[in-house]
Amino acid sequence: MRTSDFDYPLPKDLIAQTPVEPRDASRLMRLDRGSGSISHHRFHELPALLRSGDLLVLNDSRVIPARLLGRRVPSGGQVELLLLRRERPGLWQCLGRPGRRLRAGEQVTFGEGLSARVVEHGEEGLLWVELSDESLVERVGQAPLPPYIQAPLQDPERYQTVYADKAKAGSAAAPTAGLHFTPELLARLASAGIEVAFVTLHVGLDTFRPVEEADPREHKLHTEFWELPAATAQALNAARGEGRRIVAVGTTAVRTLEQAALLAGKAGDGETKAGAGWVDLFILPGHAFRLVEAVVTNFHLPRSSLLMLVSAFAGRERILHAYQVAAQEGYRFYSFGDAMLIV
Repeated sequence: MRTSDFDYPLPKDLIAQTPVEPRDASRLMRLDRGSGSISHHRFHELPALLRSGDLLVLNDSRVIPARLLGRRVPSGGQVELLLLRRERPGLWQCLGRPGRRLRAGEQVTFGEGLSARVVEHGEEGLLWVELSDESLVERVGQAPLPPYIQAPLQDPERYQTVYADKAKAGSAAAPTAGLHFTPELLARLASAGIEVAFVTLHVGLDTFRPVEEADPREHKLHTEFWELPAATAQALNAARGEGRRIVAVGTTAVRTLEQAALLAGKAGDGETKAGAGWVDLFILPGHAFRLVEAVVTNFHLPRSSLLMLVSAFAGRERILHAYQVAAQEGYRFYSFGDAMLIV
């Protein structure tokens, strides 16, 4: 297996710069991973494409305004920080630009009373900073859009899912497969007999970090915080016991569910249990999926860990062929792009 095996060409004009309105008007490709058959739909058709009794698992993490623009003290040089993970109150792991020039002890000011002191300088542009008052981040920070999106975001809420929980704020990027859902669509799914449950996974560094090793098995994912509530564990066990399908919305939900399944396997009884912790599960082709039976996902970057995950689920050749069809059909790619349903 080589990282180059997960490369594909994509015209730049297919990289979505703005989201469609309404959210569920985006296109939806259905891919049958058994036969390889492909059909084309709109996202609002999802209830008809799922089965009554399916359990749809969503990631309710909320994106923080993680992009901070400031100046070094006293030189006045420009600094950009991307907050990645809260280590403890006030202490954050982040990406810095210019990261190599920011050394321990340096001060950065962002205005409105918010400043940061660099505590530690790590590899790959990572920094650990102490914020003067992290409650000001909501007011000072900006939506952390990926670098391939150049168009300004008119409404920051458009980079949040409609079900993002304000008590679960912590992601440095949106779980983008969930951006297609509307309250009305969720109501229609419920009317169609499709159950919904929630997990939390705070999206971190590896959404922004490409796989640079020639052999992807040498790539290490950074840890991200996950949580699976008791109500969701109960719903998962009931669905499995009744032979109902578990459908993960997004690669973050896939990783959370498969992490919980691995823990259940180690416990020996096979029961999914409530839990929380840090996950660095890297799903590559060859992974034996234990819980997830269908996936709703967006179209991912070449050579990325996310593309490798969906390739593990559906097969590399099937996925790359589907991506080729999507490009030919003018689908929109990446965070604000269209979606796939893999069954």
